[in-house]
Amino acid sequence: MLNTIKTVIGFIGASIEKYTPLKFSGDSIEGIYNYHPITENIATSGQPTEAQFNAIKMAGYKTIINLAPVSVLENSLRTERELLNELGLKYIHIPVDFKNPTSNDFGKFCDALTPRRDQKVWVHCAANMRVSAFIYRYRSVVLDEPEHSIKSDLEKIWTPVGVWNAFISNKR
Repeated sequence: MLNTIKTVIGFIGASIEKYTPLKFSGDSIEGIYNYHPITENIATSGQPTEAQFNAIKMAGYKTIINLAPVSVLENSLRTERELLNELGLKYIHIPVDFKNPTSNDFGKFCDALTPRRDQKVWVHCAANMRVSAFIYRYRSVVLDEPEHSIKSDLEKIWTPVGVWNAFISNKR
C-alpha cells in the first residue's frame, strides 16, 4: 500500500514537471518516473520525457510499448510516436482504459511483447501501474513464472485493487 501512495505522489510530481519549469528527475534512465527493470531485456516505467527517450535509445532499447491513452490526465507525450520514429525506435501503442483493462488489451500486449522477448523492450504507461499489472500477468500466464518470484516486482510499484486485482488474477 505504501508503494501505491508513493506511485500516486510521484505521478503528481511528474505532471508538475511537465507543465512547469520545476524539475524533480534527471534525463537518465534511472531518473525516469517509476523506472523498474524486469530482466536484462525488459524495463518498465511511467511516462518518459523526450530527453529520457534519448537515454532509452542509447541504452540499446529497440521497441517502446505504451499502454496509456493519449490525454492530459495520463500525462502523455502527444508527439511520442513521431519522436520515437525520429529516434528509429519501434513504437507500439495499446491504449488501456485504467478503469477497464480487458483480456483483449492483454492479448494485444502479448502479441506485441512475445516476438520481441529477445530484444530490449521498454514498456511504459502514465505511472507504471498498468504496465506492472500487465507484466505481472504476462510473467504468470505466458512465462509461467512462480508467484513468489514475480509478486515483489508488482508490489514495488503498487498493490492492485478492484478491476486491477481481477485483471491480474485472470489466468487466461
